[in-house]
Amino acid sequence: MSPESKKTIEEKLYANETRVDKTPHLEIADPSVCLECAAKPCTTVCPARTYTWSEEGQKISVSYENCLECGGCRAVCPRSVIAWRNPMGGMGICYRYG
Repeated sequence: MSPESKKTIEEKLYANETRVDKTPHLEIADPSVCLECAAKPCTTVCPARTYTWSEEGQKISVSYENCLECGGCRAVCPRSVIAWRNPMGGMGICYRYG
């Protein structure tokens, strides 16, 4: 077994490189819809914690610079309000372990 295969998922994620674009590549198209979403699955499915719910502000904050570009957030959003586009060329996540 190679040393790389013994790494934990956290160690593998930490090895990734992210080049943050100045322009967000994802956003919530209609934040008012999130108020009606009880489960808010985007806040739990993302391993990089890109989405966080604020009880005080009654809104979801999007930290696009954390995005792993897996698309899980769009797959679980019951209202399909997450708008996503590819980051600019050369920007975004660069996976070291595939």
